[in-house]
Amino acid sequence: MYDRALLRAIASSNGQPHYTDLAERLKVAPATAWRLWTGKTAPSARVAAAVEDAYGLPASRLLKLAPSEQVKAAA
Repeated sequence: MYDRALLRAIASSNGQPHYTDLAERLKVAPATAWRLWTGKTAPSARVAAAVEDAYGLPASRLLKLAPSEQVKAAA
């Protein structure tokens, strides 16, 4: 699972209240930033690393296993 609310909150608190600001900060295409902003897609490894570099938000906080994935991982 991807916590888009956390990304939006941290971006907004850093003066980037719009997905286009996120695109510029992360150096990704506006369409990619929009998908992240709206939760349509989870970040790739490269984008998760860019989020960590830009905002100090580690991928482990941004990405969480869904409950069904946690059960499979434990098996």
